[in-house]
Amino acid sequence: MTSQKILSVAALLAGVALPAFAVPTVANAADLDITGVSAPVEYQSPWQIRVRGLGVITEDKGYVNGVVDSDLSYSDTVIPELDISYYFTDNIAAELILGTTYANVTGDGSLTAMERVGKTWLLPPTLTLQYHFTNFGKFKPYVGAGGTYAIFYNQDADGVDDLDIDNTFGAALQVGFDYMIDENWGWNVDVKKIFLEPDFEVKVGGATLSGKAKLNPWIIGTGVTYRF
Repeated sequence: MTSQKILSVAALLAGVALPAFAVPTVANAADLDITGVSAPVEYQSPWQIRVRGLGVITEDKGYVNGVVDSDLSYSDTVIPELDISYYFTDNIAAELILGTTYANVTGDGSLTAMERVGKTWLLPPTLTLQYHFTNFGKFKPYVGAGGTYAIFYNQDADGVDDLDIDNTFGAALQVGFDYMIDENWGWNVDVKKIFLEPDFEVKVGGATLSGKAKLNPWIIGTGVTYRF
């Protein structure tokens, strides 16, 4: 933040221009705060955006009710992501994470012979409340916690007749940092753990089976930060 010494400069110029007998008067005026005007405070917007590339790494667990040793696995993906943050104070912010990904669902354990069960797209908008540490200069670490609502869409059955994964809520934990290059631009690294275990139903040969998909993904990202 820059301070402007307007009165002192004015007094110096006046001292050069005025006769010698006027200098004490000008000097006395310079010692007084006659304007009451202080340097303007630099404004920083509470809004911030990030664009990141994310790796989505699933836990690869699940089961079908009534099927012994049943297990499931899911493909890992790399996706683009946008997030929007709002700073309530220098330390407290809320972050909304927006991105969509897909997963190939594959049978495992006693379900290995089924190979690919199907494929689904997933939209998990995630909101976290963060605490930002501000005493490390350009390096600005943070931690966060919140929740997500996972929406499964474009579900395609493959090794089964039908696949229906339920939309569900999940919890989210987060740790990361911004390294600010200047007042606006920075580099971000972010890691999240999403606790996500949706129920599902499949139809095989006319029979309806249910189960649980334990996705619980790690989401690891890096990208660009812009603070307005």
